[in-house]
Amino acid sequence: MSHPKLLFGFHAITARLRHDASSIEEIYYDTSRRDRRMLDFLQQAESAKVRLIAADAQRLHGLAGSARHQGVVARAAEVALALNLAELLDGIAGPPLLLVLDGVTDPHNLGACMRVADGAGAHAVIAPKDRAVGLNATAAKVASGAAETVPYITVTNLTRTLRELQERGIWVVGTSDDAPNDLYQTKLAGPLALVMGAEGEGMRRLVRETCDELMRIPMAGSVESLNVSVASAVCLYEAVRQRRAP
Repeated sequence: MSHPKLLFGFHAITARLRHDASSIEEIYYDTSRRDRRMLDFLQQAESAKVRLIAADAQRLHGLAGSARHQGVVARAAEVALALNLAELLDGIAGPPLLLVLDGVTDPHNLGACMRVADGAGAHAVIAPKDRAVGLNATAAKVASGAAETVPYITVTNLTRTLRELQERGIWVVGTSDDAPNDLYQTKLAGPLALVMGAEGEGMRRLVRETCDELMRIPMAGSVESLNVSVASAVCLYEAVRQRRAP
């Protein structure tokens, strides 16, 4: 725990309180909010012996850089859930389930993908250091606590990382609108890395060519594609369903 970061919103800060309260340096809270949710939150923070600092809406907005802080902003240390990809894979019991994001640049989409990954039980979200938004405060808030429980691992070269996964016996499946088979025709029950492309552009060419297999999400309506977080949910939960099938 070394690099300080900002968390805002009840879900993100409550998740950190539960996961590692000692990593929170201080919490700023809106004194004008006296509703039950705020009172319960403050009681939880006090029980964890976290320093509380009264603040007005203007100061909270300045700290969070957003008006969607819900009246609470925290300064906290970074908590490394996994130091690197090798450490992550060595610590997984059973077949890995990984979500790989190729160039997602919208923090709201990243946060929603983190939340989906947590819900589906994915072991990590992997993304490139470049051409990606990074796990900032906005993404952490949208993740509703998932940023504190799901490792978010950034890599220098995504194509090389996919090859490393393949060398460990992990099947790499990319998503593409023009794939010959849909996800219901694709085997997703074993060690798996699901690759989702960027908003609007899809996977980059080298990433696409590195995948072991491509699949598409069948679309019966008039829209051509789904938001990346929705597509991630559909694919991850199909993988979960197949893993639980007798």
